[in-house]
Amino acid sequence: MIPFVHRTLTVRLESAPDQYARVLAHMSYDAEDPFAVTATFTHAGRIVAQWRLDREMLAEGVRRPVGEGDVRLRPQRAGARGELRVELSGDDHGPAGRRCAVILASAPAVVSFLESTYRVVEPGHEEVDVEEFLAKVLARTGRR
Repeated sequence: MIPFVHRTLTVRLESAPDQYARVLAHMSYDAEDPFAVTATFTHAGRIVAQWRLDREMLAEGVRRPVGEGDVRLRPQRAGARGELRVELSGDDHGPAGRRCAVILASAPAVVSFLESTYRVVEPGHEEVDVEEFLAKVLARTGRR
């Protein structure tokens, strides 16, 4: 079994209302972290953002609106094509304050990626070593 899945998708980043730039979304799934999908967005060979998304939420977002706070997902139509609308918000510690990015991805491409992850770890069969996870979190915060 291959414990890792990677797929590169071309997505559209909303640069202004009704204006889009094409960027690459490198979607990664690792069985060591079975609940998460990492999305790394690149343009012209540079990483512009990286987000960790909940795998189940990503799957739900293709079918219905989900999320609140920093991550919101919902299906939408682009002509005859189905898309996943991803709204990502975060604090910019500069003068701009809070920022929001809107990304549109092909829904069938996202579903295909998710199906590949299900062959690695089936939904409902995710397992996490809680003690190891807590040790890592505490090590990062300097607590023990």
